[in-house]
Amino acid sequence: MSEILQAMLAAVWLLGAGLRIVRQARFYQIEEYMSGRYLRWAASRRERWLPARSISAWMLGIAVGALLAEAPGSSLPSIVALLAAIVAILPPRESEVKKSLAVTPRMKRLLLSACAICAIAFAAGWGAVSAVLPLDISLIPIFAVSALGCALFLLAPLWLVAGNLLAQPLESALRSRYLKQAAEALAKINPKIVGITGSYGKTTTKSFLRDILNARFRAYATPKSFNTLMGISLAINRDLADDLRAEYFICEMGAYVEGEIDRICQLTPPDIAIVTEVGPQHLERFGSLENVKRAKYELVKNLPADGVAVLNWDNPFIREMAAAGYPETVLTVSRDLTAEAARAHGVSWIASDVQETLDGLSFTVTRPASGEGAQIMTGILGQHNVTNLLLCIAAAHHEGVALRDIALRIRTLKPAESRLVQERTAAGITIINDAYSANPAGVVSALKVLGMHETGARLLITPGMIELGDRQDEENHKLGLLAAEYATDIILVGKAQTQPIARAIQSTSFDLTRLRVVETLSESIDWYQENLQAGDAVLFLNDLPDTY
Repeated sequence: MSEILQAMLAAVWLLGAGLRIVRQARFYQIEEYMSGRYLRWAASRRERWLPARSISAWMLGIAVGALLAEAPGSSLPSIVALLAAIVAILPPRESEVKKSLAVTPRMKRLLLSACAICAIAFAAGWGAVSAVLPLDISLIPIFAVSALGCALFLLAPLWLVAGNLLAQPLESALRSRYLKQAAEALAKINPKIVGITGSYGKTTTKSFLRDILNARFRAYATPKSFNTLMGISLAINRDLADDLRAEYFICEMGAYVEGEIDRICQLTPPDIAIVTEVGPQHLERFGSLENVKRAKYELVKNLPADGVAVLNWDNPFIREMAAAGYPETVLTVSRDLTAEAARAHGVSWIASDVQETLDGLSFTVTRPASGEGAQIMTGILGQHNVTNLLLCIAAAHHEGVALRDIALRIRTLKPAESRLVQERTAAGITIINDAYSANPAGVVSALKVLGMHETGARLLITPGMIELGDRQDEENHKLGLLAAEYATDIILVGKAQTQPIARAIQSTSFDLTRLRVVETLSESIDWYQENLQAGDAVLFLNDLPDTY
């Protein structure tokens, strides 16, 4: 009987370890299979690597089992240890899951490798225990199985990392084959390649340029936020491999470290490079804005000598890229300069008389060197989008699209998903969805849009901004000051990371009875659905991943 209970106990702990591996795999996937980032996340809070209920249940089982050991031949210690193990491995209740585990072929291989390593570790551990401990003493085997099983359960994050390392040779081979297929597909299609990078504004600019170029050409843009090497190769293999009609391939290029854009450019060598912004987004990974600038400049460096760089002159770091004088054709845009100043600095395109209403943006675009210009009107919101539109105008005009056709096309543009999208519910409440991400420039535009709703309540729901390095508290403090200016009601999601916002709001004359702090996004949604009415507006500003 005792041996059967020992086997059952081992099986429960192994099952628990497997379940914990699967639960942790979701976070590993969110951290893009990067072991260093995942382990830093896991180690940042005690409950992530040492769950209190699990360790308490295990210790209680050991303690009670020891107290019951006096009954000779009793199976009670084993039964107690078994029950304690069942309690210990029960999954914790998750308050909110924004992104479920995507069971991709790679994830299946990772889970198989991690679980196999866990099982091997148990077998090796039991072999070592058998060689050292006197297993003929009644309580020792059950306590040994319990201790070994609990250790395997707690070490689930390490089994994931080990599984990833074990699968690395196979993943590298599959990755190489996939990249080769994508390169061959691009070579067969031979489109003109437009690379777009920047700290923010990449996806929006990409979708704008695709729609503008389609006025005359057939343009394909990487979908959504597919901006990594493997994401781009997936888009090519899935969407373009059997379609030879694409004349332009617009490729969003993201980076967390220097060298990533270089690697993307090896697959998609650009003919045109567009750099939107250099700012503190992902600053904690880059370390400094100079590092961000160097990473983004990799796109320009990979242009051929006869390529075209389209750059945001208003950003001082990008202005330095323009000053480098490569390639020969550099087009710059500005929404800050007058025509006279633009001519003095050699800026190619400018925006003037920028107006914004709840119906969208309007401005005059001018080419200072020639005086050519047009009136631009669009339903797109957010003054930061003037720069994104200027970059698209410069690129499309250079490629031969007439300015009047560009202006007509811009009238029909739609915002990218979850990027300052405005819609009205059946209850008459205006939803402003800017939840995809938040950056210091974008939050100003978004809050100004909220402020334009002059009748009814103006509710801001935000978890603040993240990954801004040592500037995070400062930028979130600024967000709090702006929020107090433009919103009548504020809900902060997550007490810990929103403290700088709350302190800033508290330093103003904002009515603090209209400031709320909740732990989950669903709580804030429940509140607005119960309390807002027709004519009110709510701005969803950023939405953090499950790792926060």
